[in-house]
Amino acid sequence: MTLPFLERLPPHDVEAEEAVIAALLVDPEAISRVSPILKSPDFFREKNAWIYEAANELWERDESINQITIAHELDRRERLEEIGGQSYLGDIIRQLPTSVGVEFYAQIVKRDSTYRGLINAATGILQLAYEAPADLESVFSRSEELLQRLRGGENFRDFVHIGQILQAYLDEDAESAERRELAAVEAGFSDLDHLLGGLKREDLVIVGARPSVGKSSFALGIARNAAINQGGNVAFFSLEMSAEQLAVRLLAAESGVDSTRLRLGGQTELEERRIIRATGELAGANIWFDDSPTLTVAELRSKVRRLASSHGVDLVVVDYLQLMQSDASWNGRENRVQEISYISRTLKGLARELNVPVIALAQLSRAIEQRHPRIPMLSDLRDSGSIEQDADVVIFLSREELYITREQWMVEHPEMPESAYPQGVAQVIVAKHRNGPTGTVELRFRQRLAKFEDWVLQAEDEDLVPEEIGQ
Repeated sequence: MTLPFLERLPPHDVEAEEAVIAALLVDPEAISRVSPILKSPDFFREKNAWIYEAANELWERDESINQITIAHELDRRERLEEIGGQSYLGDIIRQLPTSVGVEFYAQIVKRDSTYRGLINAATGILQLAYEAPADLESVFSRSEELLQRLRGGENFRDFVHIGQILQAYLDEDAESAERRELAAVEAGFSDLDHLLGGLKREDLVIVGARPSVGKSSFALGIARNAAINQGGNVAFFSLEMSAEQLAVRLLAAESGVDSTRLRLGGQTELEERRIIRATGELAGANIWFDDSPTLTVAELRSKVRRLASSHGVDLVVVDYLQLMQSDASWNGRENRVQEISYISRTLKGLARELNVPVIALAQLSRAIEQRHPRIPMLSDLRDSGSIEQDADVVIFLSREELYITREQWMVEHPEMPESAYPQGVAQVIVAKHRNGPTGTVELRFRQRLAKFEDWVLQAEDEDLVPEEIGQ
């Protein structure tokens, strides 16, 4: 089947292109106004792209831009005769000898270039569909990657004066202001939320810890609190644990019945009631698990976008960063540090694109165990690359009881009573906070439930842990 519109020339406006070129030839300052908008491939007519390239080269060398210098640069590149010589440059200037409105013409050229890019992407998607590979998910991922690459290349945003920003802020109505105040997703731990002001939308939050400290349980707790306490939609990607394991962990934490007893049965009547109540509570929560053991950033982005379009997304959790794979286009050409850096940048881009906080768990290096005190630092992030640079918030989890027995602790702290031993104490260290303070808060960690919680328990929870109150 032949589609009639495919036989037409793609969108272009040669007159707009020539208006931009004319402005460059008559106004040396015009290049600074259009360079944030246009790149040479945005021109449809090749010779106009060559002229624009020459103007940019002169600008980068801090040389004057006019008809004579442009002609000299083109001649140096052996392209002056190909564009039509000096006469072509002179004709353009005679037709429009002004730089007025050059930004407007540049936007037209950029818009048509974007439409041509859409056509190329659509052609690529069409070819993928005709090939009909067995792995349908890879086709969706590749198709969305083509569109995302095009969107990522848009350059329509420019400087905005602070006066405009403040005026928009002052003109905001009460309803909009209330929505803005509620924009953060609460972690559900009072001291941590007070320190961070909640998890801000568009933020990449890195949660780092050594194995068995409880980073998966910590992330599950945040997911649970966001879904149940705030009614949010949570996408939870687990590359290490199955969805069933995660669901059982949540049920154990919610019911107060440890996962071993959940699996083996033999619960008391009280525990049965708690399990039924917890199951009903969790079943109504909008938490979506994906336990694909091999997940690329393109696949993750594709899946989150589909969930966002069908149900909406308020929080994304990835467990954990170092288990993710880059796209197939890397082909092993780069080292692991660069690959992890690419993944962290992509997650940050996803947070901005979908306007949601993204929590990525990360494994820390063994360096913590070789020093005293064993307090995590930013340099402990494995394959760190630009993780700490891309992250808006970096949180470390630490539990001293994992590294020192009660007896050893008493020897090291003879002045302290035995009851001060930090059993069940988890330190949550905010090591980086791009838009606020750093600091440390303490949470209770209930080992048998793999659950983090505030030290001050709510009244309805107190009957669940009478044996742990004194820890």
